[in-house]
Amino acid sequence: MASIDTRSSQHDEKSASVVTTVEDGEVSPGGDALTGPTTRKGVRFWLIFVAICVSLFLSALEYTAVSVALPTIVHDLEGDDFVWVPSAYALASTALLPTTGGLAEIFGRRLSMLMSLGLFALGSALCGAAQNMNWLIAARAVQGAGGGGILAITSIIISDLVPLRERAIYNGFIGLVWAVACALGPVAGGGFTERGQWRWLFYLNLPLSGFAAVLVVAFLRLKTPAGSLREKLGRMDWIGNALITSSSSACVIGLTWGGVKYPWSSIHVLAPLVIGIAGIAFFFVYEALWAKNPLIPFTLVSNRTSLSGYIQTFIGPIICIAAIYFSPVYFQACRNAGPVRSGVEMFGYGLVVGPMLIATGVSIARTKAYRAQLWAAWGFTMLAMGLCSTLRVDTPLARAIGVWVLLGVGSGIYFAATYFPVLAPLPVAENAHALAFFAFCRSFAGVWGVTIGTAVLQTQLTKKLPPAFVAQFPGGVSIAYSIIPAIPTLPEPLQSEVKAAFAESVAVIWQVMIGIAGIGFLASLFMKGLPLHTQVDQKWGLEDTAKAQDGDVKDAAELEKGGNASM
Repeated sequence: MASIDTRSSQHDEKSASVVTTVEDGEVSPGGDALTGPTTRKGVRFWLIFVAICVSLFLSALEYTAVSVALPTIVHDLEGDDFVWVPSAYALASTALLPTTGGLAEIFGRRLSMLMSLGLFALGSALCGAAQNMNWLIAARAVQGAGGGGILAITSIIISDLVPLRERAIYNGFIGLVWAVACALGPVAGGGFTERGQWRWLFYLNLPLSGFAAVLVVAFLRLKTPAGSLREKLGRMDWIGNALITSSSSACVIGLTWGGVKYPWSSIHVLAPLVIGIAGIAFFFVYEALWAKNPLIPFTLVSNRTSLSGYIQTFIGPIICIAAIYFSPVYFQACRNAGPVRSGVEMFGYGLVVGPMLIATGVSIARTKAYRAQLWAAWGFTMLAMGLCSTLRVDTPLARAIGVWVLLGVGSGIYFAATYFPVLAPLPVAENAHALAFFAFCRSFAGVWGVTIGTAVLQTQLTKKLPPAFVAQFPGGVSIAYSIIPAIPTLPEPLQSEVKAAFAESVAVIWQVMIGIAGIGFLASLFMKGLPLHTQVDQKWGLEDTAKAQDGDVKDAAELEKGGNASM
């Protein structure tokens, strides 16, 4: 990281400026705008924490609820492009995530969060009112733009207020909120769906979004950058925004069409994929060489620890999202489970993720280390996927449910821990950019999880379903997906043959996921165990609440100059 000064300096406990040298150019730097470590958290902080937890709960609850309801929704709307329902959400959130980081850096956190909540609420209302698949897909894109922003800004706000060394515990609580939402989502989705009220999955977001917005307006009063609107707009990296938005969109379109709407060898799939991948590559070159205010500074990936963290951040959600979307296929298609029951049978995953997030946060906070936890995470994940690949129609239900507990252990650990190798080598002033790219990797990975699972399911069902059954669907097995709710009504022996085909096809998805988890494990071997920051960036502190530890109010100008105050 040639652009960062690595000169050593002595740490003065009363100083807000720290620069720590770390071997091989990976540094844990500070600056004049930093405050030293603190464990004091006032009422204002906890109210802000509640606001962002409520906002995050919205996104996670809806995302997992839709996965269980999807077969019924597609059936009711008489659609066939089922893969676009999750992919449209992921497309919008992925394409706009780097932009979200830039907006949060220029316009402030509160305005950016309110904009994201507004988009999420608008998209939810449109989803609930959808009369056909095209309407639903377009509405999901609007909803995804807001949901992705909520995820990114939540991480950014926590990084503004809590030093990295203390952040593991708070991330654990945020993870618990996410896990509770993931556990409740499938059950809520199944409950509304079985009563023919799946639209309320989306309408329910409206009052929750309003409540979250009230909390944000009332309590999320972080400092906002000075300058006129014209000056702020001038600091946006418009070329970089255009490049990453268009390129990631092209990739998602190609991945979504591949094997479902068009063959993988079709120009309709290859053209957007090639253009998108080339565009993303050029985006990174542009950001490194020419951008004045880069969305993703090259320093974010110029050391092996952060790069390893980003790769692991990308790999983990591929497996998690595939599990969320395709385990209900197994339970509903192979075991005659309704939407509610399939959600309950996934309970083991959601209930374990939360405690593991907190346990991992506690272990990182106490040991100040993160590598052993991540190695264990990939071990549990590969074991879980191996066991999942053995599930068949006649597998005992207890075993079919239990394997998801192991996956929950692995997921809980890596969702809590990948954050730390990403941020440990970077200056805290890069938090917004680093975390926006972090969220981008997670969101983009979700697209790959759905796409890889869909491609495998499509290919395997084409081979394994009875030809007479497939012949009933001129649109191919993408239409057959919508028939999942009707499988229990098929006559024998056709019903058993269809169930066996689905079970064997889904098993291949988990076999592919074993290899993908192996990539994550290999990436984890390259990270170093670096010290965790004890500072936060003071320019994003709470408005008018900075105080010295003796309780005296200090002038904000003194804080800007690195006075002895701490939050």
